[in-house]
Amino acid sequence: MLKQCMELFELLDRADATGGAVAELMERHGAAEVSVRHVRGEKGETDFIRFCIPGERGRSAGGTAPTIGIVGRLGGLGARPAVKGFVSDGDGALCALSAGLKLAEMRGHGDRLQGDVVVCTHICPNAPVVPHEPVLLMGSPVEDGEMCRLETEVPVDAILSVDTTKGNRIFCRRGFAITPTVKEGYILRVSESLLDIMSRVTGQLPQALPITTQDITPYGNGIYHLNSIMQPSCRVDAPVVGVAITTETAVAGCATGATQIMDVGAAARFLVETAKDFTAGACQFFDAEEFGRLKELYGDRSGLYRGKP
Repeated sequence: MLKQCMELFELLDRADATGGAVAELMERHGAAEVSVRHVRGEKGETDFIRFCIPGERGRSAGGTAPTIGIVGRLGGLGARPAVKGFVSDGDGALCALSAGLKLAEMRGHGDRLQGDVVVCTHICPNAPVVPHEPVLLMGSPVEDGEMCRLETEVPVDAILSVDTTKGNRIFCRRGFAITPTVKEGYILRVSESLLDIMSRVTGQLPQALPITTQDITPYGNGIYHLNSIMQPSCRVDAPVVGVAITTETAVAGCATGATQIMDVGAAARFLVETAKDFTAGACQFFDAEEFGRLKELYGDRSGLYRGKP
């Protein structure tokens, strides 16, 4: 995945980075339904990009194979004019787009997945910086609820939400980690299927990122969040798993020179392998029977994850 990561890094690590340039690259390699939407907010503007890698038996072909969504979460690629260059927070977009590019290239070379893969993120080289403990994080030029809405417009059967997760003291290892599955307000057990995929991709023991109830509530509610990695779970009933790009020390989201390309590449390979297995029906994000039992015993939790009182 280094080729794809480096090619995209060159496109994103610039003050004039645009969604149009990324869209052109994806279209050139065979991605379908490529769209770029310029979105303005109170704190700036950004290019929201989405594209699809059609599968042999996916919905786009009239089939029934599952669809997986890959969301690159971030505030921005850069914090200009305060900081020059690509910031740590941009790793989520870089990782998701690299996986999408690899899948598009695979399809062009004859390796088509069974189901569709929908990739989305946004391209903003000059996002604001926001206070956060223990280190500063990047804010979004557009209200987070609007970004979540755009990220979840297309129906999918599961979501991998990729985000830089370096500004904390609860996970102190470099590489990437996955969260427990979140579905309809419930934090479920970590998927055994995803742990298996992570082990084969890294050649190491899998790593899981702890999350809390606070992290699966909507942003803007006055409650502390580790970061925004689980925000897609606030808008969909589909299972959501966070893929966190991590470090040993706390690194600010607005820090430059902090992208570890090998770690981003490993996380991107995990996305690709999960997309292969999930669309083929060989990977489960959660146990449906056990989840049904949880709801039977403890009821509907939509008031939590939808942000209702």
